Amino acid sequence: MSETARTRIGYGLSGLFVLFMLGASVAPKLLGMPVAEETMAALGWPAGYTVPIGILELVLTLLYIAPRTSVLASVLFMGLFGGAMATQIRIGNPLFSHELFGLYLGVFMWGGLWLRDPALRALFPLRGKTSP
Repeated sequence: MSETARTRIGYGLSGLFVLFMLGASVAPKLLGMPVAEETMAALGWPAGYTVPIGILELVLTLLYIAPRTSVLASVLFMGLFGGAMATQIRIGNPLFSHELFGLYLGVFMWGGLWLRDPALRALFPLRGKTSP
């Protein structure tokens, strides 16, 4: 795959991740949509945590967009996703649709970043078949 194609696919994956975070997670929380508060309550979160979590997600998303802070944002996002996964496990939601959703987002986020960032690819190269 050419470098140009790899970079374009990486930006595409990163763009989809950012759009998902802004549209499906940040916006409902910060706009005070009832679905956000209802979902948080169903997960066992007390009232009042929706907006702070939405602000945290917005800040991390903005950090992810900036090339200089994208790796830091990705590491911090994985902490957030780990907490979300732990919450899903605690209440016994289905494994593949709920509990692992944070992992799916993380793969999308890191995959996009890895494809668009040559320094990250150099740090974590894919290894092909090795001969004995």
